Amino acid sequence: MPSDNFTILIIDDEKNIRRTLTMVLEADGYTTTEAGSAKEARAELAKSSPDAILLDLKLPDLKDLTLLEEIKSHYADVPVVMISGHGTMADAVEAVKRGAFDFLEKPLERERVLETLRNALQARRLRKKVAELPGEGTIIGDSPQLAEVRDWIGRVAPTDGRVLVLGESGTGKELVARAVHEGSQRLAKPFIKVNCAAIPKELVESVLFGHVKGAFTGALKDKIGTFKQADTGTLFLDEIADMGLEAQAKVLRVLQEGEFEAVGSTKTEKVDVRVIAATHRDLEHEIAEGRFREDLYYRLAVLVLQLPPLCEREGDITLLANHFLDEFHQTGLPQRTLSEPARLALERYEWPGNVRELRNVIERVAILARGEVIEESDLPPEVRNASGSMRGAGDSASEGKLPPIGTPLSEVRAEAEKRYLQAVLEATGGNVSEAARRIGLERTHLHKKLTALGLK
Repeated sequence: MPSDNFTILIIDDEKNIRRTLTMVLEADGYTTTEAGSAKEARAELAKSSPDAILLDLKLPDLKDLTLLEEIKSHYADVPVVMISGHGTMADAVEAVKRGAFDFLEKPLERERVLETLRNALQARRLRKKVAELPGEGTIIGDSPQLAEVRDWIGRVAPTDGRVLVLGESGTGKELVARAVHEGSQRLAKPFIKVNCAAIPKELVESVLFGHVKGAFTGALKDKIGTFKQADTGTLFLDEIADMGLEAQAKVLRVLQEGEFEAVGSTKTEKVDVRVIAATHRDLEHEIAEGRFREDLYYRLAVLVLQLPPLCEREGDITLLANHFLDEFHQTGLPQRTLSEPARLALERYEWPGNVRELRNVIERVAILARGEVIEESDLPPEVRNASGSMRGAGDSASEGKLPPIGTPLSEVRAEAEKRYLQAVLEATGGNVSEAARRIGLERTHLHKKLTALGLK
């Protein structure tokens, strides 16, 4: 792959790191640009279009993954490689969950940097080819949980009711929103997506409702907001719980009255928009903490869907992995298959990033595997080393006993999960909110699970 066709943006607050990376990359034929802070990075992205980004985990004006999320929201096809001198495995897993291609630790090794960038750019090329294939965006899975989701979509889509989709990050909330739109009478009309978590609070009203020239510093011309863009169609408000209270009040008005004013304008505009909202947060908890308007919640929660996490979709992990391998084969890669140990490792892992994380992992091994059969050693270490404590390890296993051979796997998992949740509830004194926080589930999701397992 000729590297002289590609531009790499280096974002790091250490000048020596930027200089060293620039020398290494330009010697290999790349063009480079630099930024020493999140502010400089945003300015650089506004005037250029890099093919890949090297992003430091900690910047002087931003010490979390917010910039990564902004980049993936606005430049989804640009691969981002995280770099850090103080990163942990947890940091690496969280970065990949949020869309990073890979995570490199300092001190950086020349060959490792170049190899990772080559793989990232190759992955970008493959993604573009995959996006052109029929069936991209299809909801894949044969589990009973996914059958219920499909049935729900089939009944809800033809109506014009507002939809609220709840679920962990990476469970496919956007796919559900698109499926609802495509099954509606608004199919031929716009489908507009807004990631509320990726918009600075001072700009969210401008993004949603537009602004007129001179409304604020930098408003050099009139801008149409996403509500107007989605007129007669569907507006998907992703991660709506991250929207500020002031903007929530204005969204509530649109839902109630179908009208709004652009920022800096006194002209009232009417719109006919079907709103689909989604969040990974527990909205009941957000309301109790004063971060989300209760009246907006009830306006949105006309039709509510709780998406199951991937680890609860029995059999879908292998199905999805094979589906992704087939997709990448159609882009020109060798047809790869999973060895039985690799398949079992995928099934055993908890997938905190859900389908998004699974796809990232399969994309990586589809590129990097040395043979046509993917071995367990080809998988990332966090997948290889997963204990699977919630996916089949119950009290009987801890005592060295196994269920009788022939016991359905679903029963083994259900029993292990039940015993684990019993222990968590005992540890929290029966406090469901605290139990949900400790195990990383939404409170409403945990309530449903406890009911399904017969736990009170």
